[in-house]
Amino acid sequence: MTYKSTVVINKEGRWFVAHSLELGVASQGKTIEEAQKNLKEAIELYLEDQPVLRKRLAQPNYAPLVTSLELSHV
Repeated sequence: MTYKSTVVINKEGRWFVAHSLELGVASQGKTIEEAQKNLKEAIELYLEDQPVLRKRLAQPNYAPLVTSLELSHV
């Protein structure tokens, strides 16, 4: 099965931190590619013990809502 996850990658110091929005799983790497690779491995390990979640993520119509908001006077 193929799973999709929305990933946000931020640079924190000398590391890139990749975070799956749907799962709350995170990993890091020295490059963007390494962070993505490490996150993919972390998600695979996480999903091994999550059969209900795997089933939900595999649904063809499953898609998270991704949006942004603007704050002023913080």
